[in-house]
Amino acid sequence: MLTNSDLAELIALRRELHRHPELSGEEEGTARMIVEALAPLSPSRIVTGLGGHGVAAVFDSGSEGPTVLFRAELDALPIQEKSDVPWASTVPGKGHLCGHDGHMTMLLALGRMLSRKPVATGRAVLMFQPAEEDGSGARAVVADPAYGAIRPDWAFAIHIEPGRPFGYVSLREGLVNCASQGLEIRLTGKTAHAANPEDGVSPARTVASLIPALDALGEGGALDDDFRLVTITHVQIGEPSFGIAPGDAVIRATLRTARDDAMAGVAAEARMLATAAAQQAGLAVSFEVCDDFAASINDPDATRIAIAALEAMGVPHGDLDLPMRASEDFGVFGRDAGAAMMLLGPGMDYAALHNPDYDFPDDLIPVGSAIFDRIARDLLG
Repeated sequence: MLTNSDLAELIALRRELHRHPELSGEEEGTARMIVEALAPLSPSRIVTGLGGHGVAAVFDSGSEGPTVLFRAELDALPIQEKSDVPWASTVPGKGHLCGHDGHMTMLLALGRMLSRKPVATGRAVLMFQPAEEDGSGARAVVADPAYGAIRPDWAFAIHIEPGRPFGYVSLREGLVNCASQGLEIRLTGKTAHAANPEDGVSPARTVASLIPALDALGEGGALDDDFRLVTITHVQIGEPSFGIAPGDAVIRATLRTARDDAMAGVAAEARMLATAAAQQAGLAVSFEVCDDFAASINDPDATRIAIAALEAMGVPHGDLDLPMRASEDFGVFGRDAGAAMMLLGPGMDYAALHNPDYDFPDDLIPVGSAIFDRIARDLLG
């Protein structure tokens, strides 16, 4: 159990994390703060530098049993926070506006409970994952050789999700978060004087034809196995000048599917479209993949374990607003483990994620950590 003193200290720590946000891949200071907070809890070992700045605290019973991983995220967003709270971001253009400061604090609260009442069998691993926001962190962690020594049998995560009553948990078997990929298409021709556009090679008409063609590759619809959505997010053609006919262009599109194998298909189709259009216009074309997220698929057995814990605690739960089109960098952990993602409600009228006025509600710290602790006890004693 957490004491009032625990909660006061954890809230202070959460707010300190909030003051010092770091973006994906830059979380050196955040990781250092996490290690300092873990050290007094005397875990069996602390692994640092996982997949970049990732940190894992291992609480090992010394007895045979499963390894259960609980995940939080280290990184913040490149958004200017607009808030009057005393703990607002001190870093211009960066803010913890997705709840990761609260997720980290819930894991640190779990660490306090595991330290005072060790698990009876197996191991609990508290995983503080880097680079969640750009989809690169989970793959980097799992690919790290050090991860092999703590590879879990079970993996669980909680993400705050507005639009749900306070303390309500959304979860279901199967798809929870879609796979997504940011595809940048770069077209290169030749500039010319605007009075003589025929002297250059402009990408303008190619861009005009590609936008609806890319949109048509995925128009959304029901979130079943055939779901595909392509969203044009940014277009730039040439320079902001009246005297120059453009010679280059960039199209950014986000591709979404319900399955990882379907993502490969829609990405290949998008590249074929762009390549054919570029060749027809005499343009060079290149591609870059960004923000590449695997689908988060809840394992049936892991979901049943989570539901049993919620029911034993009397926590309201259901499949409200699931699955989601939005992506989450947790699915990779479920490729070799039984995994379940849970979405925890802060209240129906709470500020939306990624908004400049968002702040994690501290009252959820004991709620989320208690759910994790119950799952740990059910599996590890």
